[in-house]
Amino acid sequence: MTYGLIALCCLIFAIGPASGLSPAYGTGEELPAAQRAYFRRWGVIPADLFEGSAPAALTPATALFIHGSWVHLLGNMLFLYVFGAMTEHRMGRVQFALFYLGCGYLALLGYAAADADSERSLVGASGAISAVLGAFLYLFPRARVTSLLPFLFFLPLRFPAWVVLPFWAALQWLAAGQAGQGPGVAYLAHVLGFGLGFCYAWARFDHPTRVKAAPAPAPEGENQP
Repeated sequence: MTYGLIALCCLIFAIGPASGLSPAYGTGEELPAAQRAYFRRWGVIPADLFEGSAPAALTPATALFIHGSWVHLLGNMLFLYVFGAMTEHRMGRVQFALFYLGCGYLALLGYAAADADSERSLVGASGAISAVLGAFLYLFPRARVTSLLPFLFFLPLRFPAWVVLPFWAALQWLAAGQAGQGPGVAYLAHVLGFGLGFCYAWARFDHPTRVKAAPAPAPEGENQP
């Protein structure tokens, strides 16, 4: 299921306007306009979400498969690949798919509720992937996570998940408090997704699983074109 989600996200991105691969969306000034229209159609627009229309209510699900750039896509898919495979193995395919979609939907819904007047479109799988990170933390707290730290010249260092992932979540929480001062990243959706994923795993599974190792840091943020 993890590989299927990655393939689906990559396919949707490749045929969409953000990839720049499809001539159907035009070139030059036409392309940015097509991208904005695409994001508004399939992304979450908080100001429209709570009006009661069925199409708007579906956007927290469709937005999970839309990405704003190659960096946004590749970053998210890398971390879904690293953390998703082990989490899926522990949960099972069907449960993992429902968990991914449900937590991703709720994370984007929560973000929209907190910023209900916003007209900016929100796209990206980071809310769902953050939920995977939260579940991973509970299920595999001792797994060794390889991290690249800028202040240590990007040396690859290995730390247990119970050190790396709470630290990442704390950074997202701090960034969420200053979201209006930086780029269009929905840090609150990351925090909500992480919390939902951890709580789900805690409620659903009795004991963490012992493993020897697992790589990687944290996912790219949602884009707000």
